[in-house]
Amino acid sequence: MRKEKVVIGFLGTQLDAGKGAGRWEKWRPTVSLAQHEDVVVKRMELLYTPPHDELAQQVRTDIHTASPETTVHLVKLDIADPWDFGEVYATLFDWTQGYRFDTEREEYWTHITTGTHVAQICLFLLVESRRIPSVLAQTSPPKRQQMGDPGSYALIDLDLSRYDVIAQRFGAEQRDAVDFLKSGIATRNARFNALIEEVERVAVRSRAPILFTGPTGAGKSHLARRMFELKKARHQVEGDFVEVNCATLHGDGAASTLFGHKKGAFTGAAADRAGLLRTAHKGVLFLDEIGELGLDEQAMLLKAVEEKRFYPMGSDREVSSDFELIAGTNRDLRTEVAAGRFREDLYARINLWSYQLPGLAQRPEDIEPNLDHLLARTGAELGRMVRLSAEARVAYLRYAQSPDALWSGNFRDLSASATRLATLADSGRIGLPLVEAEIARLRWLWQAALDARDGLSKAGASAVGRDDLVDVLGDEAVQAMDLFDQLQLSAVLQVCRDARTLSDAGRQLFQASRTQRTVVNDADRLRKYLGKLGLDWDRASQRG
Repeated sequence: MRKEKVVIGFLGTQLDAGKGAGRWEKWRPTVSLAQHEDVVVKRMELLYTPPHDELAQQVRTDIHTASPETTVHLVKLDIADPWDFGEVYATLFDWTQGYRFDTEREEYWTHITTGTHVAQICLFLLVESRRIPSVLAQTSPPKRQQMGDPGSYALIDLDLSRYDVIAQRFGAEQRDAVDFLKSGIATRNARFNALIEEVERVAVRSRAPILFTGPTGAGKSHLARRMFELKKARHQVEGDFVEVNCATLHGDGAASTLFGHKKGAFTGAAADRAGLLRTAHKGVLFLDEIGELGLDEQAMLLKAVEEKRFYPMGSDREVSSDFELIAGTNRDLRTEVAAGRFREDLYARINLWSYQLPGLAQRPEDIEPNLDHLLARTGAELGRMVRLSAEARVAYLRYAQSPDALWSGNFRDLSASATRLATLADSGRIGLPLVEAEIARLRWLWQAALDARDGLSKAGASAVGRDDLVDVLGDEAVQAMDLFDQLQLSAVLQVCRDARTLSDAGRQLFQASRTQRTVVNDADRLRKYLGKLGLDWDRASQRG
């Protein structure tokens, strides 16, 4: 079924005006829409304000003369000031709410050539948000004015998916932003890449708090700063990036550093202090290790995040700061909330966008591109090009991606390793002897942790006895288990009891097979194993 065309537009109080026979020699935008031979307008919703009743009637008559099949509905809008954006938009919005659009039978054009600039902008916004389900119609006068020439018109569909070039440009811009967040490193870990892609979308679309969790050295601070730089490049923030490690804040100094203080607020407060929250006004505040904050500071921070207002120490007058918050922690804040060490309401407020950054050991496939990036960066600082020989690269990566490479310091360890290699390389070439010496250094660095891990694995099977299994599962369930399954569960429970977290236990238990998996989720594997036995992490990790 062919749809009937319906035009929505404002009366042009100047462009559509004209009296006497001479008005037909003038190009009038609204009338011209009814003069195109290839366009049949079934109905026109002509919007106008009360002072222009006579002109609206004249234009309706002229449209009927030019196109008898076109019906013109005059829509009088009670707008006192057509240059008041709020009033114009609210009036048009209310009109669209009451108008019955029939998109199955009618095709809508919104005319944006006439009306005040404010009215045209408001119409554009209503079409862009699909409050008016139409395309935009833009009319233009003929190059040489002559009687009866309606000029030209152009239709603009704001559904950008229809425009391949624009869609490709947006896609390229998003890829550039993701690449920027990754510092140009061609990371290969699928889970990490998916995480960064979502972080990019959140960074450019949201001002809500963001929480990064993960082990120390996983890159939380670096990613927070890159997010700020991305926002700055998009003109979404005007202020600075302000960073503080909450683990360094203690006593009165914690509240003073964050919220500021008045002179004399406490011993040693010799002058007023603005505090970091005010320093971050219109910018981004990154609170690393937010789990280290005291409960009093947490309460003050919650108010500052929700209301953008707070009291400096010793002051009875509130101050304001419109900052965006990014928080980081290596703790499981859910456990901290359960233990009463972290406020539940603050956790709920900062947990809208929460991302767990995997440690380097969980991303073995990303060690090589990160190593190349760090060697190039260090080489640039040293003023020379640095390269690994083929055999040196193979030897380094074989060890770096093995279970014996703990990378407990994550990227700090890798950065230090790359710096040593680049600095000691003769003529910028890193050969096998240098790599072997570096591997020996890394083995020494992690030896104590490796000994503890290996000792735990050997002792695990006997440390948890049958009585412990009965306490956990019940006597009947244990009797129904083979000895093999009992011994396996005993070892698993011992690891769980000595591990700090579910993820930590999973990394120890699946230390070999995890290196062959494309997606590493040790915690989920352990959770499923326990679930088959009717256990959860709390029961498995509970010490007898």
